[in-house]
Order: sequence, then structure tokens, then C-alpha cells
Amino acid sequence: MLQTPGTKTSRRRETSPPRKISPHPKTGPLRGTGGRCAGRRTLGLIGAGAFGAFCLPYLSRHFDVTVSDPRPDLADLALSHGVKAESLAETASRDIVLLAVPWRALEEVAGTIAPHLTPGALVIECCSIKVKPLDVLRETLPDSVDIVGTHPLFGPQSGRNGVAGLNIAVCAVAGHARAASRVARFLGTRLGLTVKLTSPEDHDRQMAYVQGLTHFLARSISAMDLPALDLTTSTWGHLKRMAETVGDDSDELYRTIAVDNPFTQEVRDRFLAAAQTTLAPTALRPRRPAPAAGRRSSAASRQG
Repeated sequence: MLQTPGTKTSRRRETSPPRKISPHPKTGPLRGTGGRCAGRRTLGLIGAGAFGAFCLPYLSRHFDVTVSDPRPDLADLALSHGVKAESLAETASRDIVLLAVPWRALEEVAGTIAPHLTPGALVIECCSIKVKPLDVLRETLPDSVDIVGTHPLFGPQSGRNGVAGLNIAVCAVAGHARAASRVARFLGTRLGLTVKLTSPEDHDRQMAYVQGLTHFLARSISAMDLPALDLTTSTWGHLKRMAETVGDDSDELYRTIAVDNPFTQEVRDRFLAAAQTTLAPTALRPRRPAPAAGRRSSAASRQG
């Protein structure tokens, strides 16, 4: 596991024996093959912000869902989706616990729910970065639970017409490969998502470009307060749509993508250096001299 500044080295990783597979019957909370669940399992959703609330209609089709969040309208939100609003401790006691909380709140939430987790439970996080969150969960949660990292590569805006076919990254934690495989099968078979299996470090390296660079560009364009323009091109339209797609993302999400990913600074620096290079004067390429009189070019010779 890559160690990053501010990330503590876990003593448990040095002294604990290899993690055992979840003691749930058969293969754990997401049982069966091909993504099929044998019966309705219980799922606790911790975090009902923009993304957590967006997930509710998809989750409630397959699980008995309990949701916990400090938002004042939680009871109304839960009622509208046919799920239960419960305390954090009660929600954490479910078969599957989905943490839909910002990265900067993850450590506190993990520490709070750790005593309430059921042995054999499956804990899934969905932060936009992977190295740091999964390190935190391995250090904080008990050995008796499975941990899987996911990153839906979409949100309420890009998934407004449905999530089938959209990409989601799934990252296995050491000792939890079977749990990651079960999650991947469920996401692909039952939700129709396109699952990308990857490591936490490779995920963060790719996201430095895919999200770090695009969100940086989109935020910069939005900050320019551009005027309404009538004379536009299709390229300009693509640029505007990129800025609009991430325009509703929270500042918390942007900081996670642009600051907390350990690889984004390098990508951003490369972009700014390349931008400066494009403004530098370029030397004109010298013209190729004409063939001397009486001589044919090599191409002409070959044709002859």
C-alpha cells in the first residue's frame, strides 16, 4: 500500500494474521453467483447527501435499507423512498454498510461505527480517492468485517437518466479479494454497471487525470464568469458542457479530487507547464530545397 504524507502506518498490518473470509453463510452479505442475492439482505446507508440520496432508489430495490444522516429532512427523504431512518449505531449494525460520506469525515465516522458493526459485515466506501480512505478503514475497523473500495464514476447529474452502462471502479483490499469479487458481480449483474477492477494506487493515478485535471479546468472556466456568446463552435459547446457537468459538485468533493489525491499536483503542474509552452514562439520549419536542375526527386526516380 502506498504511504502518503499524513497517512499513519498501521501496526495491525504488521502484527495481525491474514484476514479471514467473512463468516456469513455461503459467501457473505452479497451471496450467490452472478450477482444474485439469496433473499433480502439488510443495508445501512450512512450519508444521505447528494450522492447518498441518489443511490436510495437503486439500493431499495435489492435490500432492506436503513439510512442515517444529520439532515433535518431525513425522515421525509426515507419515507419517499420506502426506507427507514435510524440512528448511526442502528444503521451500522446491518449486513452491509455503505459509507457515502466525504473523505475528510471518513475517519471520524469509521471510528464511531466500529463498535456497532456486526462480525462478518461488509463495509463499502465510495470516496473519489482510494489510497487514503482504504488505509483509514483498515486501521480503524475491526478485523471481523470485510472492506471494499468503490468509486462510481458518475453522479446525480451524469446518472440522471439511469446508471446502466456507466463505469464504477472496485478496489480490493488485501485479504478481501472475494468480497470485492462479490460486490463487482452484484454491481455488474444487478445494476448493469460497467465494473473496472483496479488497485487503490492505480485508481488514484488515473483519477489525477480523469477527475483532477478535468475538474481543475472546469472550475477555472466557471471562475472566469464568461459572457453569453452567440458565435460559438461545437468545440466551445463541449467545453461549456464539461464545466456545467461538474458545476453542481460540492467544494468538499472538489478538494478531495484536487487536493487530497496524492497524484493530482504533479498532473496539474504538467498541465500548467504545457500551457506555457503553447504560448512560446515557435520557429518556422525550414522549407525543403527544390531539386537541382537536371535531377529528379527520389520519388520521381522511383516512379520512373
